[in-house]
Amino acid sequence: MKPFPWMKTAAVLAFLSGAAAIATAAPVPVYFGTGGPGAKGIYRATFDSANGKFTAAELAVEVGSPGFLALHPAGDKLYAVANFPGGPGAIGYKIGAGGALEVINSSPTGDGGGAHIAVHPSGKFLLTAQYGNGSTALFPLDAEGRLGTAQVIKHQGGSGVVNPVQEKPHAHWTGFSPDGRFALVPDLGLDGIVIYRIDLAKPAIERHGFAASVPGGGPRHMRFSPDGKFIYLLNELSLSVTTFAWDAAAGTAQQLANVPSLSAEVKAKETHNSGAEILVHPSGRFVYFSNRGNDSVTVFRADPATSAVQVIQVQPVRGAFPRNIALSPDGGWLLAAGADSNTVAAHKVNPTTGELTYQTKGVINVPAPICIVFATR
Repeated sequence: MKPFPWMKTAAVLAFLSGAAAIATAAPVPVYFGTGGPGAKGIYRATFDSANGKFTAAELAVEVGSPGFLALHPAGDKLYAVANFPGGPGAIGYKIGAGGALEVINSSPTGDGGGAHIAVHPSGKFLLTAQYGNGSTALFPLDAEGRLGTAQVIKHQGGSGVVNPVQEKPHAHWTGFSPDGRFALVPDLGLDGIVIYRIDLAKPAIERHGFAASVPGGGPRHMRFSPDGKFIYLLNELSLSVTTFAWDAAAGTAQQLANVPSLSAEVKAKETHNSGAEILVHPSGRFVYFSNRGNDSVTVFRADPATSAVQVIQVQPVRGAFPRNIALSPDGGWLLAAGADSNTVAAHKVNPTTGELTYQTKGVINVPAPICIVFATR
């Protein structure tokens, strides 16, 4: 099956956009999704990749618990999962001058609050993952970016390895295969990735398959390698990375290996530890994994040819409970959000080794930050 027709154009635009960002090195707008005491909505700042410094964060728009954010592929709209007086759902915003956000519309999930959100590269729909009720919701998007009525697919079962949390499904992340033909949803309760086939004409998704992770691992978030050949899956409960070989034609994933982010000795010293976010560097040579409790980022050296990973550094985030980390558009910086410390801290990425160095003046206060998204325009 041929890739969707928008893919070649999107790839060229993405490359040109990235090249321009690196060439100009201008401060980049960044948005912060929040959820917790003192947080009032979505915040914004700018980040300067020349020196790793931020402007002060300011409230961009007031909305209830906008935990995770996602940009439209055109870069002119921002979406969030959030809470509203009528119940939780998704909301869209137009990005205006100076990064101002103007509401487009909102739409309820009808199945509880969303834990993650992602917009399909075509811009025709977005997906949310409902952790509490174990479901995936598809929201159609019209030409203006307005959200339609949610189509909810309930996950079924539970691995039962770690109870009570794995007695039932807990969808935790949404994303797409590089060619846009499949949607992938890691489910903590099922110990694997639910794979959906996409019908872009409707749009709709239909269950296609399942990729099992390690028993009791508790899949949370995942990323593809830059060439699309491998998947790096973060297991929240076991604090490990499970790698898969991705068959793009068949839409299947074969498990390859599992590597812990922290040693057993380190985990035994702390009362709580859990994995949160995973990133793959644009070079494909480094993988980053945030550890809550240990309050660190594990840096893995990755072999782009085999997906084999090896721990080379465990870097303190200079904050508490790093639920989210993000790489700057040029891949030169990693930002770590301390959800419990109300901070976002910048760490310089060594382009040769991938190791991180904390930028001593690269930290700002953001109320309960749990998602970081860089603007692209």
